[in-house]
Amino acid sequence: MTDDKHSAEGAVLTDLVLEIFRLNGRLLAAGDRLVADVGLTSARWQVLGAIHYGEDPQTVSWLARSMGLTRQAVQRVVNELEADGLVAFKANPAHRRAQLVTLTREGRAAYAAADRRQTSWANALAAGFDRAELAAALDLLSAIRGRLEADGG
Repeated sequence: MTDDKHSAEGAVLTDLVLEIFRLNGRLLAAGDRLVADVGLTSARWQVLGAIHYGEDPQTVSWLARSMGLTRQAVQRVVNELEADGLVAFKANPAHRRAQLVTLTREGRAAYAAADRRQTSWANALAAGFDRAELAAALDLLSAIRGRLEADGG
């Protein structure tokens, strides 16, 4: 027989996860509004960011792993971005079939425009929060993600 009761920490973690789910929905909606006039969505912006912050061009599979998403979901967005001229595929010397994804000039411009909007949005949203509390929240979320990744999830 298993114990169906949460520990005190497990109960708070469950509440935190549920709050993260609600927050994620709000962040996606806010992101969509923030970058709509740049021709992006939150999903497209997220993929452009993963490409932008990658040190070298990467495969769709690598991008998906770095973002914690499925390869299929990222492939769909990358295909849309390619159709709009924001990314391009280039040959991968390490693997014939898994092409590398790179930003085009238009993709870099779209990402830069989105990044400028995000900076003022983040500064306004962060106003009134204590920097140390924000840093502690970041550390906690990173630690939870680390445990999930260590467990293969």
